Amino acid sequence: MTAFDPDVILTDALIERIRSRAAAVDADNVFPEQDLAELRDAGYLRVLVPEDRGGLGLSLADVSRLQQRLAEASPATALAINMHLVWTGVAKVMRDRGIDDLRFVQEGAAAGEVFAFGISEAGNDLVLFGSDTEATPHDDGSYSFTGTKIFTSLAPVWTQLGLHGLDTASPDGPRMVYAFVGRDERVVTRDDWDTLGMRGTQSRTTELHGAVAPADRVVRRVPPGRNPDPIVFGIFSVFEILLGSVYTGVARRALDLAAASAQARRSKRTGRAYAQDPDIRWRIAEMALAYDALPPQLAALARDVDEGADHGARWFSLLSGVKHRATATAKRVVDEAMLVAGGSSFFASNELSRLYRDVLAGAFHPSDPESAHSTVASAWLGPIEP
Repeated sequence: MTAFDPDVILTDALIERIRSRAAAVDADNVFPEQDLAELRDAGYLRVLVPEDRGGLGLSLADVSRLQQRLAEASPATALAINMHLVWTGVAKVMRDRGIDDLRFVQEGAAAGEVFAFGISEAGNDLVLFGSDTEATPHDDGSYSFTGTKIFTSLAPVWTQLGLHGLDTASPDGPRMVYAFVGRDERVVTRDDWDTLGMRGTQSRTTELHGAVAPADRVVRRVPPGRNPDPIVFGIFSVFEILLGSVYTGVARRALDLAAASAQARRSKRTGRAYAQDPDIRWRIAEMALAYDALPPQLAALARDVDEGADHGARWFSLLSGVKHRATATAKRVVDEAMLVAGGSSFFASNELSRLYRDVLAGAFHPSDPESAHSTVASAWLGPIEP
C-alpha cells in the first residue's frame, strides 16, 4: 500500500491559485467562492466520506495533513472548510464504531452539500455540554430550534447547519438535541463578520426562529453535561485535531516565509545575508524546534481516533492539549517570523501581516486556554473538591 500523498488532491497549481486569492479575500472581507468551487471539483468536500458512499475514503490522519497544506495557502479558507470536514469526520468516527446515524451527512457531502457547524453561543462556556438554544419537540419526531449561534463559518454557502439545543419539555428531559436544519425564512444570517483576521471564513451570527429539523435529521439526544456519547467524542476529537492542523499549517507558512526573508535580506553592517547572523539563525531554529513537534502529535492522535484506540478519560485532555499547543505555538512562530522579516512585515500587504492577524483567532476556538488547562489539570490532579 502506497503512502498517502496530499499533493495529489491539493496539487501545487491548486495551492498557488488559492494562495494568490487569499490577500484579496481578506482585504475585501468576502467568502472565497472560487476556492470552494475548486476544492469541490477536487473532491475535497468528500475526502472523509467512505468510498462506498461516493467519497475518497481518506483517514482523519490523512485529512489532518491536507488541512495543514491548505492552511499554508489560505488559513481562512482552511478554517472555513474545516467546519464541513468536522461533520463528515464525525459521521466517519461514528460509523467506524458501528453507529450510522449520520449516513445522510456522508451521502449529502458526496452529492455536493455543504455542512456548517452551529454550536458556539455567546457566553456559553459549556459548549458541547449545554446550550442556550431552545429545542422544542414535536409529535412527529421533529424539533424546532430557537436561539442564536455565533461564529457560523461558511455562512454564505452552507446548505445544512448542524447544531444543538436543549430540550426541557420532554418527559425524559432535559436532553441535548443534535440535529440538522436547512435554509429557510426561519434562519436569519446576519452580515456582521467584520473581524481582525480570518475574514474569509465569513463566520457570521445565525438567528434561529423556530428552525425545523425533520425527524430524520434529529441524530442524537443525550443528557447535558460531560458524557461519553459517541457524538460528543466525535465532535470533540475531529474538531480539535483538524483545528490544530489549520494552525500548524499557519506556523509552517510563517516559518517558510521567515527563512526566505533571512536568505534574501542583507545586512548593511556586514554585507552578508541575515541567514548568516547568529541571532537570526537562533531565532529560526527556535521556530523550527517548536513547529516540528506539532505534525507528529497531530498524526499520532488522529491515527488513534482512526484506529479506535482507548485513552479512556484521558481523551479530552489529550485532544484539548494538542489544539492548545498548536494554536499557542503557531502564534509564537508567527511573532518570531515578524521579527525575522523586519519592518516590511508590518505593512498590511505583507503576507506575514495577514498571518499575524489570522493566527490570533486560535485562542478563541474551543478549547480555549482556560478550558484546556482546566481539563488537563483535572486529568492529572482530579476534579476540584466541592
